[in-house]
Amino acid sequence: MDDRLILMGVIGKPHGVRGQVRVNVFAEEPEALETYTLTDRKGRRFALEWAHENVAALSEVTAAGKRRITDRNEAETLTNVELFVPRAALPETDDEEFYLADLIGLEARDEAGQAIGTVANVLDYGAGASLELAPGGRLVPFTKAAVPAVNIGSGFVVVIPPAEVEAGGGAEP
Repeated sequence: MDDRLILMGVIGKPHGVRGQVRVNVFAEEPEALETYTLTDRKGRRFALEWAHENVAALSEVTAAGKRRITDRNEAETLTNVELFVPRAALPETDDEEFYLADLIGLEARDEAGQAIGTVANVLDYGAGASLELAPGGRLVPFTKAAVPAVNIGSGFVVVIPPAEVEAGGGAEP
């Protein structure tokens, strides 16, 4: 069973005085977060109910049931808490589709099929995703030109690093 946790959102600042919070969502369909029991890094479990746009009411899920967070002060303590879902709970992908998290751990191969490392991480700071390869921490843009083939089933990606990545990426003095 796949027990990796996938980051689905981050709790933002409180909204109002009744415990609602803003949520920065990383899912394609924010409404989907209502269908999952979300967990944080400490193992606490939460249920989310959208109030409007990016504002939600949270409940902490315990063995005794759901306990609604109704106080701004308690909501404030949750600011910047990351919300995860187990990978196994996410819907299966169609052919030619995958979750970026599925790339982590795949072997990176060059055009000739020789192993050049492993995908250690997928980073996305807003301008597009990059693959971090190990060993060495080399970053490769996740574009069709730099990563022309992804084969999740066989466990590899083909990587053609751009010239500036191969040369070290730095500007000449």
